[in-house]
Amino acid sequence: MLATDRRERLRAVLAGDRCLNPASVFDPLSARIAQDLGFELGMFAGSVASLVVLGAPDIALITLTEFAEQARRICRAGTELPLLVDADHGYGNAMGVMRTVEELETAGVAALTIEDTALPQPFGATGGIRLISVDEGVGKMKAALRARGDPNLVIVGRTSAISVTGVEDTVARLRAYEACGVDALFLVGVRTREQLEAVAASVRLPIVLGGVPPELADNAYLATQGVRICLQGHQPFMAGVGAVHASLKALREGVPPGKLTNVPPPELVKQASREADYAAWAKSFLGGGGAG
Repeated sequence: MLATDRRERLRAVLAGDRCLNPASVFDPLSARIAQDLGFELGMFAGSVASLVVLGAPDIALITLTEFAEQARRICRAGTELPLLVDADHGYGNAMGVMRTVEELETAGVAALTIEDTALPQPFGATGGIRLISVDEGVGKMKAALRARGDPNLVIVGRTSAISVTGVEDTVARLRAYEACGVDALFLVGVRTREQLEAVAASVRLPIVLGGVPPELADNAYLATQGVRICLQGHQPFMAGVGAVHASLKALREGVPPGKLTNVPPPELVKQASREADYAAWAKSFLGGGGAG
């Protein structure tokens, strides 16, 4: 499936009336597994990318090139899975945002988020989320839209303002990004229905939510508030970390390989790696009696 087709499928989700939970994916195999399980969307987070590529925490150390390369691998393997990626602050100022959009579009992503967080943290900062001005955020959104080559690529304006400066500033930021022409709005830090409803009543575009508390974990309710995508966190990668640690620890402590638990059956690995496809291609193209 072509990248533009995957982008059209994601746009159909945004234009629909349901709220979907994307699969948190991080490499080719996880994308294939998500696709085989029937997930409509995939999500590749910046925090997970930092762990996968660098083994580092989410403190804006990963580069655009590293992030785009991993996104490209995911898109190449998960050929039917529209991929939404977290492009953080766009890896720089508005000019950096332009290159970010160009690289990620070329990588094959269906959608990307640009946030108004001030990154990386400067010298002397005392911690906590810092936001850029609305004017700078608008400049970044305009730059992202200008750099887009395929009009089907979805540009999502993202803010964490609701947990930093409150609902009023959040609405002001989202309205400003909406006026720029972005395709959807991404909210991080919403904790109550009252917060969500206040924002939803003030904007027109589809909403994407980051992780939400149990009070908000109701897709039917979220759909009534214009939420079309709601993330559930990134437990698949964390579960993988736990499994690797447990397996290596057991082996180090003398447990025989055949006694390890939580090892997937060979059939699962064969399916995810598309072993049957490769065997058929080998037969067809390398001889051995296959059709010419």
